[in-house]
Amino acid sequence: MTHAPSPASSDRFKSFSEFYPYYIHEHSNQICRRIHIVGSALVLVILATAIITRNAWWLLAMPVVGYGFAWVGHFVFEKNRPATFKYPLWSLMGDWRMFFETVSGKRRF
Repeated sequence: MTHAPSPASSDRFKSFSEFYPYYIHEHSNQICRRIHIVGSALVLVILATAIITRNAWWLLAMPVVGYGFAWVGHFVFEKNRPATFKYPLWSLMGDWRMFFETVSGKRRF
């Protein structure tokens, strides 16, 4: 059985490069990863819509859609607690790194 990489004794990761393997492990379920990718893509669509329509109200939908999709993936399919609750910035960075790795073909969808 493979265990998730865990933080050092301080219970915090020291760098994003140390955090990212943990982040990926927390997204082991394929459906959870797919839901994350779809949610991130929709966030980009919402951003484009806000820019094209020059309507900033669209920006309010970005965190609702992004986190909504991610949290459904975690609670329903992955059966774990999103890393966002403990590592908000690194988790956001991990979301986008995983997204770009996936759409570029470096990571399986």
